[in-house]
Amino acid sequence: MKFGLQINQFTWPGGAAAIGPTLARVGRAADDAGFDSIWVMDHFFQIRGFGPPEAPMLEGQTALGFLAANTDKARLGLMVGGVHYRGPGLWIKATTTLDVLSGGRAWFGIGAAWNEHESKGLGFAFPPLGERFEWLEDTLRMAHEMWSGGSGTAGAFQGTHVTATHLINSPQSISRPRVPILVGGGGERKTLRLVARYADACNIFGRSPEFVRDKLAVLREHCERLGRPYDEIERTILTSIDLDADSTDATVERFGKLGDAGAQHLIFSVRGVADVSRLERIGADILPQLRST
Repeated sequence: MKFGLQINQFTWPGGAAAIGPTLARVGRAADDAGFDSIWVMDHFFQIRGFGPPEAPMLEGQTALGFLAANTDKARLGLMVGGVHYRGPGLWIKATTTLDVLSGGRAWFGIGAAWNEHESKGLGFAFPPLGERFEWLEDTLRMAHEMWSGGSGTAGAFQGTHVTATHLINSPQSISRPRVPILVGGGGERKTLRLVARYADACNIFGRSPEFVRDKLAVLREHCERLGRPYDEIERTILTSIDLDADSTDATVERFGKLGDAGAQHLIFSVRGVADVSRLERIGADILPQLRST
């Protein structure tokens, strides 16, 4: 099993001036603790459940570049990119840049998005859901083409919404055969179908083992219809840890049940992550137990 840290809050002691140094410490601590991946949200306002919209929130791609300079081992990605925030070509070029500058450690996390409030608040277009899924498929198709050529050059592209005449991607990604693609969401009719067709990984909320098992069964059905081997897709699950409320044994048991349900890569936020001793404790007490099962 793999483990990822999701950083979803930046309301940390010291205010704005302390966010950079704190994020650097968190990234280095996660790397040292043995996390396989580090993720930030692709939001511009804080989202419900984590704080008011006015709470501090960093732009995700820039934050990942900063983390690349302050880590050595963990892969880095957005959990997950809102497809309408950047054009398909920019998505792929920006992710390739992250991959090159991190030494081949990028994930391409992408999804159809949902936060109408922040889009309207900052003046982003917010197409209807069906159109956002069309943009998502265009982006996934273009990613396959731009990351398929060793020379970094492909031909023209025609999608539902996107026309591109010359898909130059130089330098090409370091990751091979491409930057791994993760599509976030558990929608059974569209999202999981796109996972089966285009993605290297899915991401599903870890609400319960039963929820995860049911969603993965749907993914398996899509793979069977498309002729895609189900085991080619890495099954990632998004959840959280509160070390003040949950014992080590309880956390190991909960995560183990998610693994039994089919999860291969547990990605979780950590309450109070600015206190990096919490990451050290996870690396010393929790991750070794789960890796040994």
